[in-house]
Amino acid sequence: MDPSQAPEKDQPRASAAPGGEQDWHRPPDVAAGDPSAARRRRWRPRRLIALGLLVLLAPVGWSYGHALTARGTDSWGVRSVEWLREHGAGGVVNSVERWWYSHHQPRKGGPPAAVLTHPPAPPDQPLAGKTSAQVKRLPSPAPIPSLASPALPGEGVWHPVGRLVHGLPAVYATAVRPDPVHGGLATGVAWMDPTLARAVLFAGIQLPGGSWANEAPISLAERPSLLAAFNSGFKLGASRGGYLSEGRTVRPLVAGAASLVIDSAGTPTVGQWGRDVQMSPSVASVRQNLALIVDHGAAVAGLDQNVRGLWGGTLGNTILVWRSGVGVTANGALVYAAGNGLSVSSLARVLAAAGCVRAMELDINSQWTRFFSYDSPDPAQPAAVLGTKLVPDMRSSPRLYLESETRDFVALLAR
Repeated sequence: MDPSQAPEKDQPRASAAPGGEQDWHRPPDVAAGDPSAARRRRWRPRRLIALGLLVLLAPVGWSYGHALTARGTDSWGVRSVEWLREHGAGGVVNSVERWWYSHHQPRKGGPPAAVLTHPPAPPDQPLAGKTSAQVKRLPSPAPIPSLASPALPGEGVWHPVGRLVHGLPAVYATAVRPDPVHGGLATGVAWMDPTLARAVLFAGIQLPGGSWANEAPISLAERPSLLAAFNSGFKLGASRGGYLSEGRTVRPLVAGAASLVIDSAGTPTVGQWGRDVQMSPSVASVRQNLALIVDHGAAVAGLDQNVRGLWGGTLGNTILVWRSGVGVTANGALVYAAGNGLSVSSLARVLAAAGCVRAMELDINSQWTRFFSYDSPDPAQPAAVLGTKLVPDMRSSPRLYLESETRDFVALLAR
């Protein structure tokens, strides 16, 4: 039979109008003739993908948002970098930092640093207590020999900073050029007398974590006796050491690690754990960080080679950046040094020249290296303290430790 003569029931039907007999069984969004049907079909998998990404990224967004809004004094940039380090991108961050600092090293030469010449310290009101004749104290520190001859006027010459204790200066400061090549740089150095000042390890509000009796900020009750404060070491995970304070061990102490140790009387010292210092009933706090950089009065051999990463692996020891360190002299004085354009070995040479028999590196990078001395402009309000930076180009505000500082630090209080 000619197909054209087939009964009507065998002939293909023409497309019916939407909603007609032909489309009774189709969902409305796929009905023939609906111009948006194809678009809706294409968007379905995209919606599913977007929803899946949202589910996956929600915890990440919450974590990052929490890091940005948590209590503390860190800037959003610092918080972002630290968050990346803690979430698997530490290698990337380290590589970027290493590239940046390698291509932005301090220029050689340059005019003498203006910070080398200090104005006379302003007169201060002594704290109430004994007279200076009744107080036992260490002899005033000798000038630091020049590391970049010839010495410039005022270089290495100590001057008192901050408030007095029983009429006597407990903290002195000076500045020296760290090497003979970078004449425009100056490293600040502070000398602290532990017979007039007691040291206290303060916890930050985030690090090392938990609740502490001595925790940032420095309380109003302690500010009338506040003399100075400075940063401690690396985050514990990168410090290759431990942390003990107030009878609690946050991270186990490591034999051989460089250690800042404070006894129950508040007397600080620096040494190698297990050799120079060890656990005893009199130990109140221990903050460890890497290995000693000064030992037996001289810079430790091999600092530039950094064998086994003993002195940190973030930037390499020869890259010149902001660095800080602390050491102890033969007669027990505590010495702190910090400045821009330092390698580990040049930091060690500064500390050794300042008389340290043992010393350790503390934090590096400009956002973590800080030392402030404190004074009271108004003797009637001794808790209203005014902080002064060790060197003017330190990045942080002198009010840092009077606020909710994130990391642990060391404070010096009058005895």
